Formats: sequence, structure tokens, C-alpha cells
Amino acid sequence: MSAQDNKIIVSAVVYDNKGNLVPGATISSANETSEANDLGEFTITVDANSILTVTASGYKTGSIEAKSDLKKVVLDYDSDTVVLGYNSDKVKVAFNTVAKSDVLGGVSTVNIADQLATNYTTFSLDNLASYIPGYTGGNIWGMNGKLVIVDGIPRDEFNVVPSEIEDITVLKSAAAVALYGSLAAKGVVSITTKRGLSKGNKFDVRINTGIMDPKRYAKYLSSSEYMTLYNEALMNDGQPRNPLYTDEVIANSASGVNPYRYPNVDFYSSDNLKKYATRSEIVAEYTGGNDKAQFYVNVGNYRTTTLLDIGNGKSEGENRFNVRGNLDIKLSKMITSKINTSVTFYDNNQAQGNFWGNAATLRPNLFAPLIPLSYLEKADAKTQNYIATSPFIVDGKYLLGGTSTQLTNPFADIYTRGIIKGTTRKYQFDTSFNFDLANLLKGLTFDTQFGIDYNTSYSQQIGNNAYAVYDPTWATDADGDYITTLTKFGTDAKTDSRSLDNAYQRQTMFFSGAFKYKFDYNKVHNFSALLVAHGYTLAESEVYHAIANANLGFQFNYNYKNKYYLDFTQNMVHSSRLAEGQQDAFSPTFSMGWRISKESFMANSKVFNELKLTASASILNTDLDFIGFEGGSGYNLYRPSYSNANGSFFSWQEGRQLRTTDVINGENYGLGFEQRKEYTLGLESSLFNNMVHIEASYFYNQLTGIPIRDRNLYPSYFSVTTPSTSSFIPVVNYNADERKGFDLGINFNKKINKVHLNVGMVATYFETRAYTRNDIIYRDDYQKRQGQPTDALFGLKSNGFYTAAEAADIKNNVVGALPKSTYAVVSAGDIKYQDVNNDKVIDNNDQVYLGRGGASPLTIGLNTTVKWNNFSLFVLANSTSGAYAYKNSSYYWASGVNAKYSAPMLGRWTPETAETATYPRLTTTAGANNFIASDFWIYKNDRISLSRVQLSYDIPKSVLAKTFISNLGFYVNGNDLLLIAKEREHMETNIGGTPQMRYYSIGLTAAF
Repeated sequence: MSAQDNKIIVSAVVYDNKGNLVPGATISSANETSEANDLGEFTITVDANSILTVTASGYKTGSIEAKSDLKKVVLDYDSDTVVLGYNSDKVKVAFNTVAKSDVLGGVSTVNIADQLATNYTTFSLDNLASYIPGYTGGNIWGMNGKLVIVDGIPRDEFNVVPSEIEDITVLKSAAAVALYGSLAAKGVVSITTKRGLSKGNKFDVRINTGIMDPKRYAKYLSSSEYMTLYNEALMNDGQPRNPLYTDEVIANSASGVNPYRYPNVDFYSSDNLKKYATRSEIVAEYTGGNDKAQFYVNVGNYRTTTLLDIGNGKSEGENRFNVRGNLDIKLSKMITSKINTSVTFYDNNQAQGNFWGNAATLRPNLFAPLIPLSYLEKADAKTQNYIATSPFIVDGKYLLGGTSTQLTNPFADIYTRGIIKGTTRKYQFDTSFNFDLANLLKGLTFDTQFGIDYNTSYSQQIGNNAYAVYDPTWATDADGDYITTLTKFGTDAKTDSRSLDNAYQRQTMFFSGAFKYKFDYNKVHNFSALLVAHGYTLAESEVYHAIANANLGFQFNYNYKNKYYLDFTQNMVHSSRLAEGQQDAFSPTFSMGWRISKESFMANSKVFNELKLTASASILNTDLDFIGFEGGSGYNLYRPSYSNANGSFFSWQEGRQLRTTDVINGENYGLGFEQRKEYTLGLESSLFNNMVHIEASYFYNQLTGIPIRDRNLYPSYFSVTTPSTSSFIPVVNYNADERKGFDLGINFNKKINKVHLNVGMVATYFETRAYTRNDIIYRDDYQKRQGQPTDALFGLKSNGFYTAAEAADIKNNVVGALPKSTYAVVSAGDIKYQDVNNDKVIDNNDQVYLGRGGASPLTIGLNTTVKWNNFSLFVLANSTSGAYAYKNSSYYWASGVNAKYSAPMLGRWTPETAETATYPRLTTTAGANNFIASDFWIYKNDRISLSRVQLSYDIPKSVLAKTFISNLGFYVNGNDLLLIAKEREHMETNIGGTPQMRYYSIGLTAAF
């Protein structure tokens, strides 16, 4: 603007080539450096003949001549320099947007919009742990219960799809989430949807279709194998030596001579299932606007099909249609507004019954689900009448099989009972206004936002038919097998009626208002302050008390030359779950930072472009763990409560009985908030001309005052069981958990000739500890929970299998015999356990710590993008390690007479396999000694996954130059392709549910 002493003052605004502001751009000459502010504005004093270098992450570096009348700098967007997770100079934090360089740790972000070009996905948070350090197992820093926010409003992550998302920010530290209040005490995932353009219009289309291929099915034994092993189990249990199943029946079943007389039902047969299911979608986006208004519209539809290939199962699938519209309006010089709305329609068809659940429980030899009419030609008149009058002749060829003890038939359910049509409608709306109050006080603004969401769902039972089943009596003549008569069980009722079930409604409302004030003194001392009030309610059908949350927060920031930072945040939370006097609490946090790269001794560094250290200390108050406490709403836990609904009585005169009034809960008006007490350290750095980016955090926190109801804290007479169960024991703040760990993100970005390479790596490791527990019930230190991981697995230590001699000595109380099990009378082939405390019995006092359960403590993610000419290859891999889990489903624990036998049971103990057996002896009893928590059933959950590979090709711009198409691309994509793990087969097998799928797709993208 003016010249003095051969110096000039350059002022301008930085834009991108789409007309959007580029805040945080760096402008430098040989001697001076300046950074554009939140409005993209910069001022710098330089020599009159200087050439300025303008840089911003995600844009091509530009050079301009220093001129006093310079008004505007335009940077070209450069897709080749986009660095996943680091290409935004602005980060959305609680109720604010700040320069990335000013964030004081505990915050990570990833740009989803830029990713979709080379990494197409279908779920909003898909593989987020591979991009965001600290996010693992669907949670943040090992804490269960994250808060998801979409465009500033608490919402779920399932109603927004990746094509709608601009970026995702994860707020991990207590200091970062404090202003969000109680609900955010375990971290926040903030999703921001796309906005419009200030110049020009753009129309994008994506078409994607693919197949979902089952990874594997559970392996259950055939009928002949099952019957052979069941006979063996009966013998193991001392049953009469005459087997239940004869050799003839077993042989006929194995040969398949007549699968209707000797059934061998395989749910996973190709007769019942298709090779794959499908998923197809189309998404259209329209973006545009001018300097007064900008808009973004997304219209999408996807459809899925099922694996089932029989009856009504063929029509199973989901259909989703959505419309999202975002509008930015400049109402006046002082007022701007945003309006966001989304409407989503979900329709789901499902065959009545539970095919996948029955696949895990129904024994293969029990009955033939379908009885061919061709075998009934010689049947008696009564049976012929069944055929003539039955409304359910499947495919014109079959009646429905069953027995007197099995009146339901999963195949009959699919063929005859009809369908369940699920319907869900979601409507989301929010609006915000920003008032620039500079006329009152320079730097003062006021933001307010209001949101209201509706979610309604219900299911229609279409059909509701009842069916009879038939048990055949077989005979054989010269022509072969035939059915002489059918025994009918149940009644046919083809109503084809409709009924409504599972009606559900949910309404959420949100309001916030925030005053923001920013000022500086000679651009040396920079101050900002924020005062925000916000409230949130969630009301659900059939739930008396709505979830409510209210907060009042204050934040003050100071930095000296954008070099030394101080931040103080104070939030007052309110909870109506607590008694008066306990409902309000202050949550203070303190943070500081040092941008070492701003120091003069770093000015000429050829290594560091950015280097920042941060630290924070925080105390957050929350009632998050009150929600769902003991299955309730979490309200009134401090009050004494009584009930006469337990069905208990006491005797009165002459045999009269009166219902008792039972005490349910003792009073504790001192019940207060939990507290998350935390300190963190952080490091952020860019090196070698922004070729390498690093962010790392160390965290330590304690969650204290966790609510529990513990009988061991009070005298035994506080809880009685006669004449009914009553408890005077109150809910108290007692337990405490400890977590500590680190996360690390490294990104390498370099272009070598025509090849651009981008490699990102993230790692998260955390440890947990039960910091405070009441361990009075444990007499031995090795059983105490305090000091162990919060997700510790406890169980018995196994020591092989009992021999026949060992089992006999125990049964006969022989001196020197092995310890006796308190779980069951043991036999040869049962699991043998260690008597840890040497008291000569095996019981719960011998349980020891076996390992960490829950989320894996170590998570590593690796994503790589290679671009060459118009081709790009994206590869995503991740691994988890350090956690254990039990194999304790019905697939492994064959308990009782009706158990279905699976492949692991082929390794059962027998006298002949005593030295090599991998499974205990078979039994028709409950197996109380064998099917309990022990290291026999534990496995390590370590894995390496190849999660996604995508190869993309974009048609050259020169080819499209004379067309109306500005961009056209194709890609092939594979998801969940490979799992490397010792327990791969187990990890890939779903029991009682739809199998895990690999997804292969092809797609087309176009822009106009």
C-alpha cells in the first residue's frame, strides 16, 4: 500500500482457483514470512524488488512479484500433492474452526472427499483406524462410548454416506472435547458434509456395482458323522451299549440313498444359497453458487440382495434412497446463514423365521424339511386328504416336514410365513446464523445453531401364516421306499394378513449459541475467547424420561506471535440424573503449546517446516456411564425405590398371604459425576519441504467415580433373600479405571518424475488398568481385579485331559488322587485343571488372569497411493494384536442332548486319540466341567488384514477437451480381501448370522 525506505507493505487475499478462500497460506520472501489469517488475508513487509513464494497444503506453490497494490493471489489446487489427513489448513474443533497450526494437540483429521477419488468406500467410518491415530476398535484411546457429531449436531454415523462427507475430525483429548460436555467425555468423531462453490457449477455422478462373496460358512458335521458321534457321547455318559442310531441308519444317511427318509440337512448347500449377493448404487452431486449463496445437493440410491435362494428369501434385501441439501447464504454484510437438511428412506425385506440362527442349532438328521409328494402315492386316505386340503404345497411338489418335538421348520418359515418389511424414515434439519458484530466491537461474532431430527421406523408382518408339519412313516416294497402315512402336528392357517410391529419414534433437538471474540495487539499478542451454551434432548417412544444434556462453556486462548500458546477451557455440565446439589459441576482444562519452528534458530532449517509441542491437563465431569446402568435410563439412581411386582408373599393369620413390598434400591443423595482426569503430550511436525508429516500423542487418564452397586461394600444384612429378594444397597461412585498409551501418524508424500507416492502409517497402543476395585471377596492376590486390565479375562488353567485311571481315583476318593472338580463329576477325556491354590479342589478360586479381552491394545494401519500418468493404485492394510478372546459359542460348546456338532469335535478325545486330541470327550450332558472359562478355549486375536485394493484410471483431459465431460474415470475395487492370522478360520466364521463378505466392485465416475 505504501513504500518506505525501499520497503513496501503487501496486502492481499489468497483464493484457490474455485474462488474459495485459502486461510493459513504461508507467504515468504528471503527475509520475511507471513501467514494468511482465517479470511485468507495476509500482510507482509518486504524489499521492493522481492519475489514472494506462496504455499498452502493441497495447492501448487506459486510465485508472485511483491507489489504494494496487490489485491489477490490465486493458488491452483493440486491433486498430486494432497496428503491424506493433512491437506486441510483449517480444522473443525468444538464450536469453532481454527488454523491447523494453532490446534493444541489431541485432534486428528482426514479429508474423505479427496480420498474417494482413489479409495471408494460405502460406510462413513470405514477403516478410520487406518487414517486416524488413536481411533481403534471403533472407539477413541480405548474408551467405549464416543459421541458422533454431524455438521455440529449429535447424530449417528450410519445416516451419512461417504459421498456426502467433506472431512472427519476425531477429537481425542479431554481438552479437545471439553466444550461438548458430558456426552463427549469419551471422545468425539465430528463429520462435516460437503458445501457449495462460490464460483461455477459442478455436476458429479458415480455408479458402482459389485458382488458380496461369503468368506466362509460354519462347518457342521453331516448326519452320519453326527449320529456316530452322538452314539459315542451316550457311551461316554454310561448309557446302555445299544446305540440310539443303528449302523444301517448311519450307512443309509452317509450314502444319500434317500435323503428324505434319511435326512442330511445342509443349510449352506447351493440348493438354498446363491454364490454371492449384490450391492449397487448411483450417486449424483450438484454443487454451485456465487458470492451470495452456495449450494450442495446429493441424491443417492443403493440396493442390496441376499444370499438366500429359496422361497421368500429370494426377495430379501435393502433399498436406501437419500437426498441431502446444504445451503450457505450471505443475508447481509453482517449476517450469514447455513441450512442443512437430509431425508433418508430405508426399506428392508426379510423372510419370516430365522434361517441363519437355525443353521447353527438344527441337527442335520432331525427331519427332512420338505416331503416329496412323489413318495405319497401309496399313502392312506387320511394322508391323501392332507395333500388335498393343505394350502402349503411348496413348488407344487412338497409338504412340510417336522416332528412332535419340532413344530417349526426353518425352510417352511421361508416358504410359507411371509415376509417382514422394515420401513425407516429419517429427517434431519439444522440451521445456523453467524452475526458479525464488528460494529459493536471489532472481532466480536455470535453464532447460533438449531437442529431437529426425526426418526421413525416400523415393520410390517406380511403373511403371518401358520403351518402344520408332517412326520412320515416309511415302508419299503419292490418299487423302493414310500410313505404309508403322515402324522400331522399343528394347524394350517393361510391368513395373508398384515400387522404392524416394532414401531419406534425418536426425536432429537439441539440448540447452541456462542459469542466469539478475537483481537490482537500489533499481530504479536493474539487473543480469542468463546462463550457457548448448548443443550441436547433425545426422546424415544415408550421411554418415559428423555435423555437431556446442558452445558455452559468458556474458552480463552492466547498466543504470542503464533509461537507460544495458552488455552484455558471451563465447561459447566448439568445432569438431571443426579440429586439437587449434585447436578452441576465445572470441567476445567488447561493447554499450552510451543511452535519451535517459529523460533529464529529454526528459520533457516532445511529439515523442519513445522515443529510444535503441546501439553494439556484436564478434568471432565460426566454422567455417561449412568445411561443404561443395570439396563435402565440412569435416572433417579440416588433415590430409594420399592416394588411389589416381584410376586413374593408372606403369610398372615390363618394361612392368609399378602404381597410383599420389596426394596429395590437404597438411597444415596451424594451420588455424583464420574470424572475423566487426564494429561496429554503432543508433537506435530512437517519435514523436508512438507514431504513427511508426523503427529504423535501420549495420554494418561483416569476415569474415577464410576457408578456401581456392590454388595461387598456393605454389611450382609443390607441385602436379603427371604421371603423375597430385597436390597438396601445404594448406587455409589466407587470404581476407577486407568488408561495410558500413545498414538502416532506418519505420512510420506513425494513425486518422482511422473510417479507420485503417498504412504501413510498410523499406530495406536494403549494399556488399561482397574485402578480401584473392591476385591474383598478374593482371598488370593492372583484373583484380585484391581491392578489388572479393565477387560481382563479370568479363567482356569488347563492341564490336558483326565485319564481313565485319574478319573477313577477321584471318584473313589483314593489318597493322593488329583483334586476333585466342584463343577461336575469328571470322566476320562474331560479337561483337567490346575489346583492353583493347592486346596485339593478345583473351583472358582483357581481362576487366574489369562489375558486382555476386548479391543486389541496395538493397532497399526498402512495406506499407500501410487499415481502414474492417469493410473492410480490404492492399497490399505491394517493389523491388530495383543488381545485374547474365548471360543465359547455353541459351535465349540456342544452342551446338552440337542447340541449340533461341528468340525472342531472331530478332534475329540477318545481312548485311541488320548495323546493327540484337541477337544474333550463328547457328552450329552451340560458338560459343566468342560464348558467353562479356561485357557483351553482362549485364543490370541492377532491379525493382519488386506482391507482394500483399488485400481483407478482417469481418461486424459486432452481426450475430454472438446466434450461436455470435464472428468471421466473407471475403477475396480476389492474389500476385505485377505486375513493373515493363526485363527483365520475362526475369525472369518459367523455363527448364527449372515456370513462375513468380501466385496468386489467396479465403478464409473464422471464430472460435468
